[in-house]
Amino acid sequence: MTYDDTPERLRVLEERVDALTQALRALIDGLEGTPDRNVESDAAARGARLAHELLLSQEVSAQPRAAGP
Repeated sequence: MTYDDTPERLRVLEERVDALTQALRALIDGLEGTPDRNVESDAAARGARLAHELLLSQEVSAQPRAAGP
């Protein structure tokens, strides 16, 4: 790692954290139940699909990326 690529790496990291935050919010919204509202399986499925789509749109995957030079 060089000092020259640090701002770019930070920008990419921030974008990924934002995508993960949005995906987590979608999952929470889909699974969240309140005393006056039970968790519905359709809402949970929609939340899971939205979270997955958000992660795919930001190219955030479970596979680690190869280390650069």
